[in-house]
Amino acid sequence: MPTPKPNYFLLKPPIPWFKSTGAMLKQLTLIALCLGIYIWSANGTNLSVAELAKGLPNIMDILGRMLPPNIGILPRLIQPTIETIQISIWGTTLAIFATLPFGLLAARNTSPNVFLYNSSRFILNATRSISEIIFALIFVAAVGLGPFPGVLALAFHSVGMLGKFLADSIENIDHGPVEALQATGASKWQVITYAILPQVLPDFVTLCLYRWELNFRSATILGIVGAGGIGFELITSMRLFMYEDMTTILIVVLVMVTFVDYASSYIRAKIL
Repeated sequence: MPTPKPNYFLLKPPIPWFKSTGAMLKQLTLIALCLGIYIWSANGTNLSVAELAKGLPNIMDILGRMLPPNIGILPRLIQPTIETIQISIWGTTLAIFATLPFGLLAARNTSPNVFLYNSSRFILNATRSISEIIFALIFVAAVGLGPFPGVLALAFHSVGMLGKFLADSIENIDHGPVEALQATGASKWQVITYAILPQVLPDFVTLCLYRWELNFRSATILGIVGAGGIGFELITSMRLFMYEDMTTILIVVLVMVTFVDYASSYIRAKIL
């Protein structure tokens, strides 16, 4: 006669009531805290369904004025659109060149000393925390109107994100190839070139292409502050209440964003 298997669920000792009650109180406290934060945020931002409902007629009126699109302005948008693409390309390219040294200096296993490590991390955090619009305002005041301040704004902001990713990737590499090269007497630069960079470059290339997509979207609005591109045409049409022109500009932006997305995916598939 086979021996019946013991029921391990029945053999498991019951959880003391005070422990289960304590866990329940922690969960309830956490839920209450989250609800309190949401209510506090809603009060601070004046969230109101009634106000939204009251504004729906105005929204519908604006949408009605946006149609049909004014395709007559398309020839005028060719140059600003090309300029926007150029801003995104050069902003991303300058950021990549600046990111490589910053990424090495901001990684613990490649930085020469603690001072350079902390300084590089601080610079990356600072550039990442300041938005492209703020950088654009600064550079417009410094070098004047046009696409060049837009390029600088995108480059400075992009360095923060790309540099942090590269530094974190370098710190999390497989140390086996590094130790193997060090055992042969390779120099530090040889270790970086042949053991570290080959591990991080594929993901870094993917991130750079993704950053280019983001920079194109950002470049479309930098013209609002005078940093060139199609954003200047957009803000002009909004200020003059030329809603049909605004619709055409938004359609052009949508088409170009889709193009950049497909181009980025194509390049990524060919390189990696």
